[in-house]
Amino acid sequence: MRHLFAVLMLCAAFFATASYAATSDVSCDDRSRMTDILTRTLQAERYGTGVRDPDTTVEVWVSPTNGDWIIVQHYATGTSCIVALGEYWEARVPNPA
Repeated sequence: MRHLFAVLMLCAAFFATASYAATSDVSCDDRSRMTDILTRTLQAERYGTGVRDPDTTVEVWVSPTNGDWIIVQHYATGTSCIVALGEYWEARVPNPA
């Protein structure tokens, strides 16, 4: 969790300086920058995607090295926001039909 916290603080500092966002907005950024930070800094992989409504999709990102996970919400405007995060991701295999 320390690693995840450190990365999020790095992201917050980057977002605050890159977009001059208010403190409440530091977990949101342009979709391409958000994806770049998740893949390069966290070395996370997109685990799944779902549609929330016509203008919003949700993605689950997981770092395979340590099990940290992040849920990112993407909006039609091009903005992406981290809406939840945690550790110890456990993938479950669905029961065969």
